[in-house]
Amino acid sequence: MLIERPGLITAANWQDYQLLDCGDGMKMEQWGPHTLVRPDPQILWPRSGGARGRTHRAGSHDGWTGWDGFYHRSPSGGGKWEFHKKLPDHWTIRYGALTFRIHPTSFKHTGLFPEQAVNWEWLAGKIRAARGAGRVVSVLNLFGYTGAATMAAAHAGASVCHVDAAEGMVKWCRENAALSGLAAAPVRYLTDDCLKFVRREIKRGRRYDAIIMDPPTYGRGSTGEMWKLEDHLWSLLSECGKLLSDRPLFLLINAYTARLSPTVVVNLLDGLLHSAGGRITGGEIGLPIQVDKRILPCGIFGRWEAA
Repeated sequence: MLIERPGLITAANWQDYQLLDCGDGMKMEQWGPHTLVRPDPQILWPRSGGARGRTHRAGSHDGWTGWDGFYHRSPSGGGKWEFHKKLPDHWTIRYGALTFRIHPTSFKHTGLFPEQAVNWEWLAGKIRAARGAGRVVSVLNLFGYTGAATMAAAHAGASVCHVDAAEGMVKWCRENAALSGLAAAPVRYLTDDCLKFVRREIKRGRRYDAIIMDPPTYGRGSTGEMWKLEDHLWSLLSECGKLLSDRPLFLLINAYTARLSPTVVVNLLDGLLHSAGGRITGGEIGLPIQVDKRILPCGIFGRWEAA
């Protein structure tokens, strides 16, 4: 087993998205034709200045001008959007051949994590190489959210089983598939608790050549089951190991909690797949900040891939 210790990879190939500026707990982003300002707990440094239309009233949301939507966090939790102009309910942006529906939600998200583009490219490359060698590739995407990784895998030629506990996210994934010309692709869309689904798949004798998972820190399953990352990740991983085919391609883990080190994810993968050989890599994922070329850390990853 070859293990590469944590490093940093950045999603720097976007055309329709840019992280314009960061500071004072906020980030200013260009999502296609619209500019949004949102909070981010990782941004502990002050604003550096220089972003498009910026004034110098630091500490005020007017410290940046030219934005279309600004998310105000509430001291009691949650928050709400303020809009300078009436925005459409949703719009689309593209990454290569993929098209995604963007919608500012009440909990500040937009339906897409742009830093994950580095993982889309990586997994698509693995699938294309296997397909080029004549293999049929099946992928399981757990906690699949709105389906960006599912779309990347399907476009590369894999059949995909997409699982998320939120029915609305699974519907959103179907919409992204249609936008990307993948409505007829071999994708199963399932609303289910991920751990329970995996255990049922084991009993059914199903196997997958690759597994992707993007587990939340906390969450609830489709019928109210409680998920806590530190308590349940190993249980899920050990069960997923039983779902891998005799010739697995890869296993990819993403996580967003600051409490989980990339080294922990690497160690988990090593514990699960040490006897399989291959290669494990892990580290941070980030986005380049246009104004000063710093990097905004956006989560961690661990990858196992066959030799």
